[in-house]
Amino acid sequence: MIGFNVPAFTGKELDYIKESVMQHHICGDGVYTKKCSRWMEAHFDAQRVMLTTSCTHALEMAAILSDIKQGDEVIMPAYTFVSSADAFVMRGARIVFVDIHPETMNIDERLIEDAITERTKVIVPVHYAGVACEMDEIMAIAKRHHLLVIEDAAQGVNAFYKGRALGTIGDFGCYSFHETKNYTMGEGGAIVIRDPACNEQAEVIREKGTNRSKFFRGQIDKYTWVDAGSSYLPSDMNAAYLWAQLELAEEINDNRRATFDRYQQGLSDLAGEGKIEQPFCPDYAVHNAHMYYIKTKDVEERTALITSLNQQEVQGVFHYIPLHTAPAGQKFGRFHGEDRYTTRESERLLRLPMYYGLTEIESEHVIEAIQNFYRKER
Repeated sequence: MIGFNVPAFTGKELDYIKESVMQHHICGDGVYTKKCSRWMEAHFDAQRVMLTTSCTHALEMAAILSDIKQGDEVIMPAYTFVSSADAFVMRGARIVFVDIHPETMNIDERLIEDAITERTKVIVPVHYAGVACEMDEIMAIAKRHHLLVIEDAAQGVNAFYKGRALGTIGDFGCYSFHETKNYTMGEGGAIVIRDPACNEQAEVIREKGTNRSKFFRGQIDKYTWVDAGSSYLPSDMNAAYLWAQLELAEEINDNRRATFDRYQQGLSDLAGEGKIEQPFCPDYAVHNAHMYYIKTKDVEERTALITSLNQQEVQGVFHYIPLHTAPAGQKFGRFHGEDRYTTRESERLLRLPMYYGLTEIESEHVIEAIQNFYRKER
């Protein structure tokens, strides 16, 4: 069976984890945590990057830093993972969902302004499949209405919008290093901070509400509890695993792009015949091959295709159930405007195996399995 995902492994991970252990510093903000943060700051031209225990926790930190309070409203697409909303719901916010672009599955920036009320505090663009949202327009809307922008770039590490790294454009950006992502530490994430004035507060929040970071920099002679916070620091052993992959970030990216391109070429005939739709990336974006998906005619065809792929030893999977249709989505939010595309497109989308190390033979087998399904009389 060709599985949907195999966590990235470059060969140095265990060596670095052992080194972390031997240094007797395996808690947060050790040597490898700092290496990973500095690498991202340098490669993505980011003012400050802090590793966290997950992208969920990065989003929670961003919500706290944005001073989200009971009754505030946060605008985002409904086609996203639950964490995009949960981080704000936990602060008492109401979620306002708007429709998506069917071509990219990203929030339709043209619908945001109409969803803004006097309670709106934040816009959350989600860069689906590592393809950038239309950030210039979103940032312009935010500026006009004095709103904050928090980029959910969970899938967008090492992807770009007009030359700028995703996650670095808004007020805050949030990355994921979950085992399903291009670069992984098992469970983990990072928050990207644009304004240096937020750095100290972010350190306090991340360090259980203490000024411990200042203590370790020698700025104070002892640390103490100074504000509300939590424990958002990942183990340095997790960061050691991630560091092995950041060292080979471009190799991993090139490998995934090669698989993406093989899928794109190998399935182009079916797309040309109108049997499937392929991913679309606007000219302003450079994607990171986080995902390759196709769209079928409808949910019934997708279900039949998944069954057929399984029979041919290929694991194809669907993705999000739109949040506004979920019980919690109806409890904590509302959909503004018409759901023209969110539900319909979500029911057609099918993700194919995509991971670092997927061989050309395996990807060709996936292509052949899809062709077998559509070449039969239907």
